[in-house]
Amino acid sequence: MSEKLVSRWYFGGLASAGAACCTHPLDLLKVHLQTQQEGKLSILKLTVRIVKEQGVIALYNGLSASLLRQLTYSTTRFGIYEIAKQTVASSGENIPFYQRVGLATLAGAAGGLVGTPADMINVRMQNDIKLSAESRRNYKHAFDGLIRVYREEGTRRLFSGASTATGRAVLMTVGQLSFYDQVKLFLLKAGFSDNLITHFLSSLTAGAVATTLTQPLDVLKTRAMNAKPGEFSSMWHLIKYTAKLGPLGFFKGYIPAFIRLGPHTILTFVFLEQLRKNFGFTPSS
Repeated sequence: MSEKLVSRWYFGGLASAGAACCTHPLDLLKVHLQTQQEGKLSILKLTVRIVKEQGVIALYNGLSASLLRQLTYSTTRFGIYEIAKQTVASSGENIPFYQRVGLATLAGAAGGLVGTPADMINVRMQNDIKLSAESRRNYKHAFDGLIRVYREEGTRRLFSGASTATGRAVLMTVGQLSFYDQVKLFLLKAGFSDNLITHFLSSLTAGAVATTLTQPLDVLKTRAMNAKPGEFSSMWHLIKYTAKLGPLGFFKGYIPAFIRLGPHTILTFVFLEQLRKNFGFTPSS
């Protein structure tokens, strides 16, 4: 009976928000590594420096923005994907892989656009502690950041980096949702049960694929959102600036990105599956 249950449209956002509470420090470290141009500090040294200078609680800077981002960005992309998948096939399991990719592309584009303002505030709040005291923005929380950006920099600034954020969201959703479903279907056909082991293996694979697909755009998105007004005249300017570090500059912070995205993807789908099994519904209901 439980295998016939499907997710409600908002389960993905709740699951992603729950995962963000666990992985936020890793996300913060990823942002710091991506925005340091010289790249001399390792993730371990960076962690030690932050804790030593700011305290352990500093690792959770920007948590409110991270939660707001998941509740906008992930709720939108998971919701659209689930509804579209259930519309195409009542069970959601007879859809060809290319259709899954197509649905994930549309869902990711919508989620990326909707989640851009919260994403920008998230990046700024996480990056604040590495700035000098006079340069910090000191947003009290996510909503304070949104209001201040709107008043001080205008509506357009709220969607700074929207093109790269949307592109990244498309690749992220394809990597996570469509590959998770496909790997899970493969494992079920191979004799695995619909249990935690299957969910773990499927989400681990999805996390690895998503990290590889999104890292170049993730670096550009982070730099664009954290930039001062007028720092980069165009996306091409930003690309050339990042390219000064060489090809690997576009994969800056790849290891911490996977360390963060892997557990986040695993936790998201584990939470999602538990929500589906305990609070889901049958397609006919």
